[in-house]
Amino acid sequence: MTVSTMKLERKLIDVTIDGVDEAGMFEGYASLFDRIDMSRDIVERGAFAKALAKKGPGGIRMLFQHDPAQPIGAWTDISEDAFGLKVRGRLSAGSARGREVRELIRDGALDGLSIGFKVARGHTDPKTGIRHIKEADLWEISVVTFPMQEGARIAKGAGLPTTREFERWLTRDAQLTRKEARHVVALGFASLRRARDAAPDPKTSLAERIRLATRSLNQRTSPR
Repeated sequence: MTVSTMKLERKLIDVTIDGVDEAGMFEGYASLFDRIDMSRDIVERGAFAKALAKKGPGGIRMLFQHDPAQPIGAWTDISEDAFGLKVRGRLSAGSARGREVRELIRDGALDGLSIGFKVARGHTDPKTGIRHIKEADLWEISVVTFPMQEGARIAKGAGLPTTREFERWLTRDAQLTRKEARHVVALGFASLRRARDAAPDPKTSLAERIRLATRSLNQRTSPR
């Protein structure tokens, strides 16, 4: 049975594709764990482990808009970390559509990722109506126009995070307010700490919160 004849579910996520290099390489997150998406689904950690062990990156297709007639490249690395399903791939220079997608990403016209999968194991909470996906048979990952799950788009390969990614990390993991995160992005941690010292926070210290968030970030980005 081919992907074109099999009915697959799709799950799109809101993690922006910020860039692609000259060789067509890009990376990002194709799914995020433990978050309720627009379909009221939660993908649990480890959901893709079995499929990845069986198929590897070469067994997962890179498509455009979930169209099996439009392969646009190949995934070179797909793995799970504490955050979600991390992917790295290359758009094909020999494909007209692949070259087109590369330019659309550069122009900011495309910035979404979406997975095509079958639920192998899961359950729906009768009280909340939220479906917990415990195991997913992953078939393909597409570059798409509109994402569904907040937090999954293409990042700029290796190197420093974008301003948007850094601000998101500060609010989500370091638990700063949006105003504080923007303060840090604009003026640095030292400026925020001086302001905090002038008006001490009775909760966990800023330094401790940054240490905890940094530990979490290091766990996500450490090689496997």
